[in-house]
Amino acid sequence: MSTLIFERVSKSFPGAGLVLDGFHFTVPWGSFVSLVGPTACGKSTLLRLILGLEHPDAGEIRFATDNGLQAAVAIAFQEPRLLPWLTVWQNIDLVLDRRAVNRRDRVNDLLHLVGLEEFAGAYPKVLSGGMAQRASLARALANEPDVLLLDEPFSAVDALTRMRLQDALIRIYLERPRTTILVTHDIDEALFTSQQVIVLSNRPGRIVDVVEVEAEYPRDRADAALLGLKARILMALGNEPTPVIGPRLEDVVTAAAVGG
Repeated sequence: MSTLIFERVSKSFPGAGLVLDGFHFTVPWGSFVSLVGPTACGKSTLLRLILGLEHPDAGEIRFATDNGLQAAVAIAFQEPRLLPWLTVWQNIDLVLDRRAVNRRDRVNDLLHLVGLEEFAGAYPKVLSGGMAQRASLARALANEPDVLLLDEPFSAVDALTRMRLQDALIRIYLERPRTTILVTHDIDEALFTSQQVIVLSNRPGRIVDVVEVEAEYPRDRADAALLGLKARILMALGNEPTPVIGPRLEDVVTAAAVGG
């Protein structure tokens, strides 16, 4: 179990200037938190910092674990990024430690968790967008991470599929709680899934509001309380200037993985 602590974190990039400015927040173990804000306000930069792909210019990010060990972190992206020459089963098995016991049972359990048992032998090209995202989520969960990062994982699918994926995400979260951080531009999605919504300003990203969502799971999308919180978030974002578009996190991770 791991608590994630941000202590006045700031980050800048050459040519882009200051991206994050004094981000100060604690994510308790097992909580579900969303980050919303204008494009390029530092949301994905925060995920890169958590993953260790970047390091703060000032401040600190640390995990307070109950066993003193480094917390395990996994991420699911906007695009599933499944290997097309491997089946769904093989894509999930690929990330598991070759020495792990009961690997087959572990993969089968994950397929059941995301509702893809019947498609274990299917190749990515025959999957719908929603099914591919569920396979990607199963892969991210394969090694039982302490912290799950979600970088706009449902933004590329249609509205109905997106709602079904949100429902599936919450079901999985309730079955196997873990610290979860979701980056999204969809305020409704943030309110439907999260216990706290961190609202960031335009670049450089600063926390302008932290919205507590007290509604019990499962939630009603038409809940008047959620609509009121949406109005509050929109008000916090309402006076922001037009943002500058920045690089996507998955492109940075892919480049790092291939040495680019």
